[in-house]
Amino acid sequence: MNSVWQQFTLSNLHLYQWRGASYLYRLVGLLQSWHRDSLLMQYSEPIGALLVALVLALAPFVPNALIGVLLIAGAAFWVLLTLSDETVYPKGLPLKVTPIHLLALLYWSIAVVATALSPVKMAAATGLVKLTLYLLLFALMARVLRTPRIRSGIITLFLHVSLIVSVYGVRQSFFGAKALATWVDPESPLSKSTRVYSYLGNPNLLASYLLPAIALSIVAVFAWRGWVPKALALTMVVVNSYCLFRTGSLGGWIGFGVLFVTLIILLWYWWINYLPPFWRTWLLPIVFGSMVGLLLVAIQLDESIRLRVLRLFVGRGDSSNNFRMNVWASVVEMIRDRPILGIGPGNNAFNKVYPQYMRPRFSALSAYSIFLEVLVETGFIGFACFLWLLVVTFNQGVQQLRRMRALANPDGFWLIGAIAAMTGILSHGFVDTVWYRPEINTLWWLMVAIIASYYSVQPSANNGQVFDSYVPATQADNELN
Repeated sequence: MNSVWQQFTLSNLHLYQWRGASYLYRLVGLLQSWHRDSLLMQYSEPIGALLVALVLALAPFVPNALIGVLLIAGAAFWVLLTLSDETVYPKGLPLKVTPIHLLALLYWSIAVVATALSPVKMAAATGLVKLTLYLLLFALMARVLRTPRIRSGIITLFLHVSLIVSVYGVRQSFFGAKALATWVDPESPLSKSTRVYSYLGNPNLLASYLLPAIALSIVAVFAWRGWVPKALALTMVVVNSYCLFRTGSLGGWIGFGVLFVTLIILLWYWWINYLPPFWRTWLLPIVFGSMVGLLLVAIQLDESIRLRVLRLFVGRGDSSNNFRMNVWASVVEMIRDRPILGIGPGNNAFNKVYPQYMRPRFSALSAYSIFLEVLVETGFIGFACFLWLLVVTFNQGVQQLRRMRALANPDGFWLIGAIAAMTGILSHGFVDTVWYRPEINTLWWLMVAIIASYYSVQPSANNGQVFDSYVPATQADNELN
């Protein structure tokens, strides 16, 4: 049974065998001789890190068109790096292609076929271009984040940018903010409440943006050294969490709850060997029981929390719930008509096809669920590949976390944060599709890239052949420093 699971999650996949048989991989190294002589390529990793940093730093503040230009630049640079890449990997250095990459490539291939068979091919082609740019950004990030200093620097940059976003959101909560759309049912007692949106222009979008910021700022409390950095990380946790609360996004709150539970479980796993027997058994029940108790007290004392939580149980009695349910019903019909490969990727394809199934007065720009969106765009084949990608990513994250824990390597905290952030974004995405916005999609692939960046190779002791496996990050660090 364990062998079946390892094969399913590609845990025992020897990528050196795939490289030897793959026609696609033969493109790697075509410009290798130029790479050795080029002054520019001597700084390839810092340049790649700069492109990634620009995307993360500017995403909340600039139009999507500019982010698209940066994504194109990053994609072009990744192609240049790949064509001029070294084909032999030094001992201990992380591998640049991982099982996560292969699953992402498989999903992209399915999207290509879905585009070719789409009833709205031109609109789907636009979506395919966007998907391609995001996946190439992931490939670039997974490559540059292999260097521990760059990984730490990129995460630190994102946390500072998210703090700026949160501070402006907190300011809106105190001084008010004009609603840019009808985000609250006019007949609801909450119609007068302020939902903050900061620089992102939408409270649900802001909530999803803050989920990875909260996860990484919590683990930064343990990962950063010195009392001043730890105090800064704790400040980030408080400000980001308060700003998330003030968004009034029920989906964001659900994502935060799942994220926090995941963090507690993984941190308990990290420290379990240091805990007395009593706390090993009872720590999680005590923590989760306390969380439930605090939630019940908050529901009793705060009317806004009580009313928003009650929305979960009123079904169509709430206008937002009713709207989503009508959209979901239409999307299910779209899936039923094209179940194998869907209508093709992207919101443009959705906007072309959805009006044919739309209930009167329930126009929508997306499926309001990333799982339904994947189903409607790439059918059950693409959805199965998407779930496979998730399983492989989480499995590899846990495998590497186990090794980091055995070495007491603080890099394991970033893995904990990335895994928790992914669960939070997915939970929010179950009832919303802000995941497809550049501000969120770039962060999603950043979390996946953090996990992929730990995947490494080491040579066999028998014949010097390179085999794929996880090696301790400290070993890789020693080789790099």
